[in-house]
Amino acid sequence: MKTYLGIILVLSALVATSSSASIDIPEIHNQFQLVGESVSALKTREGNLIDPNAMAKGKAGPEAEKKAQFWYDLAYEEIAQRLEQPQLDKRKAKNVILFLGDGMSLSTVAAARIHKGQLKGNPGEEDSLSFEKFPYTGLSRTYCSNAQVPDSACTATAYLCGVKTNIVALGITAAVNFNNCSGSEDPANRVDSIAAWAQEAGKSTGIVTTTTLTHASPSGAYAKTTNRFFESDTDIVTYGEGENDPATCTDIATQLITQAPGKNFDVMLGGGIGKFLPNTITDPFNKKGERSDGVNLLSRWQGLHPGGVLAYNRNQLLSVNVSRITNLIGTFRSGVMSFNKLADPKEEPTLAEMTRKAIEMVSKRDDGYFLFVEGGLIDYGNHFNSPTHSLTETLQFEQAVQEALDLTDPEETLIVVTSDHAHPLTISGYPGRGTPILGLNQDDTDVNGVKYATLNYAVGTNQYLDEHGQRIDLTDQIGAEDFIHPSYIHGTIGVHAGDDVGIFATGPQSHLFTGVMQQSTIPHLMAYASCIGKGPTLCDNED
Repeated sequence: MKTYLGIILVLSALVATSSSASIDIPEIHNQFQLVGESVSALKTREGNLIDPNAMAKGKAGPEAEKKAQFWYDLAYEEIAQRLEQPQLDKRKAKNVILFLGDGMSLSTVAAARIHKGQLKGNPGEEDSLSFEKFPYTGLSRTYCSNAQVPDSACTATAYLCGVKTNIVALGITAAVNFNNCSGSEDPANRVDSIAAWAQEAGKSTGIVTTTTLTHASPSGAYAKTTNRFFESDTDIVTYGEGENDPATCTDIATQLITQAPGKNFDVMLGGGIGKFLPNTITDPFNKKGERSDGVNLLSRWQGLHPGGVLAYNRNQLLSVNVSRITNLIGTFRSGVMSFNKLADPKEEPTLAEMTRKAIEMVSKRDDGYFLFVEGGLIDYGNHFNSPTHSLTETLQFEQAVQEALDLTDPEETLIVVTSDHAHPLTISGYPGRGTPILGLNQDDTDVNGVKYATLNYAVGTNQYLDEHGQRIDLTDQIGAEDFIHPSYIHGTIGVHAGDDVGIFATGPQSHLFTGVMQQSTIPHLMAYASCIGKGPTLCDNED
């Protein structure tokens, strides 16, 4: 029992405080598992469940892949292969929305589909998520330049910048070694995102996430850093191993507020206000800011955008009249936002509500827009081995996709839904039709005659073994909101998986998002469809 009590307490505490306006989900990743590190440095980052530095160290990739052009050429080749087929769709995408389900493996999609149906009182397997009804689907290969199984930083660089890089890195090529700050500041090693390409074309841009505005996935739209955990100046000291100085290495929050393309975003909605405030200020959620440099980046943002508005809760966000403002930033938690099942609905907007407001903001410009929307807590649920949360977050995500479908014109808006990486979640055995997806498989047992859960993980905290190493009966435990699903390998937390992930597309040029492709080809296809960027585009074929 002791081996998994810690994680049970984490989720039990969250459930116990679900009526509170302040719910804090612990950070999943820390540097140790991602890159490897000394004991003394670990003590400064013990609040994280996985140390990020462990992921990046001791891993190397092919020399040729360290150049951005390698990935550009590969993407252009994959585009050319698709263009060899009959091109019946001549429509240009005025707008592009990229929906990212963080950690949304195909098994998560399938389980969420069943869960959706079962919530309606049906068997479940026959149901569909909103994006599963899209006319075109494909598969994305998620490995990064130096890792077989990726994190959310190197993947964000792939699907937003069109280049695969090293694990933990953002917006730079694989030529930069881990924690080499000077290398990440070198323009020769930096790569631009599709958000920057869109801004160069005069389009509106924005990011939406249920994690933090400086988290790995949304940061791929604007940040360039050797370490995704350099979210504030304080983090550079915490995670920099004594080799990096905030004076010479620009943290992610500062990049978002003061550098292009981040400073030009029309809308930014998510959690993570702490990274923008000095530690002398208490934020609206009664937490101290995290910055050590004394800089209030939100005040600086307001100075740069005198017509902009800041929102801190759901009512403030929903009451915003977009016609009367120029820019919008919403930060709804000190850290990541709360799991939907635990969130205070008076304080935290849903992902669908944030998506609606973001689309209202970016739709004001006649030239169109690029919008990034992330359901980031699907990943957290899977890391906690809690399908109760990962499936609920997936359903929140599919509702946000439906919101976008309802608000946009399919003749001019390309919507792409994908994931950054998988999780080793399995739907196991031969359960009968309509078996509760979050319950026990009633039709199968192990060799000792003990029934097992339908949903299981490869790695996690709870193996549920007795003193003889035999599986115990979970009948009286499974189904509780804080139940941690079984795993085979004992770890401190659940991990990612290297499976391909799905791509679902609808709208102009959506037929190109079929087959198996490199994850880094995705932004080049979106750029092709909307005639932005420096690669091949649909408009190249115009007379």
